[in-house]
Amino acid sequence: MNPLSDRINNLATSQTLAMAALARELKSQGKDIISLSLGEPDFNTPDFIKEAAKKAIDENYSTYSPVEGYAELKEAICRKFKRDNDLDYKPSQIVVSTGAKQSLYNIAQVMLNDGDEVILPAPYWVSYFEIVKLSGGVPVEVPTSVDTDFKITPEQLEAAITPKTKMMWFSSPCNPSGSVYNREELTALAKVLEKYPHVYVVADEIYEHINFSGTFYSIASIPGMLERTITVNGVAKAFAMTGWRIGYIGAPEFIAKACTKIQGQVTSGANSIAQRATITAVDADPSVLKHMVDAFHSRRDLVVGLLKEIPGVKINVPEGAFYVFPDISSFFGKTLKGTEIKNAMDLSMYLLAEANVATVTGDAFGNPDCIRFSYATSDEILKEALKRIKDALAL
Repeated sequence: MNPLSDRINNLATSQTLAMAALARELKSQGKDIISLSLGEPDFNTPDFIKEAAKKAIDENYSTYSPVEGYAELKEAICRKFKRDNDLDYKPSQIVVSTGAKQSLYNIAQVMLNDGDEVILPAPYWVSYFEIVKLSGGVPVEVPTSVDTDFKITPEQLEAAITPKTKMMWFSSPCNPSGSVYNREELTALAKVLEKYPHVYVVADEIYEHINFSGTFYSIASIPGMLERTITVNGVAKAFAMTGWRIGYIGAPEFIAKACTKIQGQVTSGANSIAQRATITAVDADPSVLKHMVDAFHSRRDLVVGLLKEIPGVKINVPEGAFYVFPDISSFFGKTLKGTEIKNAMDLSMYLLAEANVATVTGDAFGNPDCIRFSYATSDEILKEALKRIKDALAL
């Protein structure tokens, strides 16, 4: 008899973390594994941010922080929203959490009742589906493809909305596809949402600064959308601060208060030292990130170019983040070096076994025709990984 709750028994394991764990295990056994599974920058946290953390330690920021975050940090986040996104938030609309993942979980917990539907343009970040489900919501997947640059159309959005629809969650730049919605596309989606005032939007902008399109727009900046959008961001990706665990939201005040309420019962305030360092990070001019963004841009071009040389792989050109999401469905039903490939999971596991390269199946992101590669590693490693993949996929 299983004493665990139905809640945990019905929760899927994060496929990205599972594949990363398997890659680490194989590496510990002496296998030459190249892991392209985790979305983590290979840069170090900038020195000016580390110095701010050291200063905070010396100044004895070692006690509990306010549940919703330090006032100085919330003010800095408001400045950041205005500077980068043309969004006017007040500190009372900001909640700082232990990573953007907690921010998303807080939102789901305070917004969703059992049976509420949440539209998820697919592909979507792997945890959206499970967080919504865990909170009693019903994920409604809206498929896209490499041919549409993995973007949802206004017509698809409208067709997915029902009286039970409570929210739409999406990321731009998108994990896993790297797609970036431009202002015209966001305006067209907002025009649909105008007709349905009961639908709120979660805009995950954690990859905002890792953007090669030259411009970035927040859907909350479109007239009428600020009052019904929860903007989620953090410092993990752009500032190479994944382990510092700081995320935040800008939201209508009643939602921010509700998120503070639940956070107060679950974790209380985020790490005090990391918060003080984050003040320095979000106050910094985004130009300090140029060297990282340029490196990711160059790697994007490298990886897309090498993937285009592999027969059977269909690829778009992602405009942000540090992932590619090729369509590999042409291999389904074929046998590669004695291994039958029935689906994306089979191909992902085959590449791990045959090429010693860890990827993540597209099923985890709501698109069973694709697999995800992270290119947050060096050119030399990427070239070797793509050479191995090309050899393994040769028919």
